[in-house]
Amino acid sequence: MSLDHRLLELLVCPVCKGPLELLRDDEQRPTGLSCHADRLAFPIRDGIPVMLESEARTLPVEA
Repeated sequence: MSLDHRLLELLVCPVCKGPLELLRDDEQRPTGLSCHADRLAFPIRDGIPVMLESEARTLPVEA
């Protein structure tokens, strides 16, 4: 199942309401949505973004 790209344009970070960036794996499959401001990545499960702060993982600090 793939993520509807029209949906991606409407989604914002549930924490800060900022923009999200699509994360992909090595095979270019969508794996999550990241918020750079909050350094959080929200998972995509079965093509559905899980936009709960409690389900997000923390992204590493970029050097």
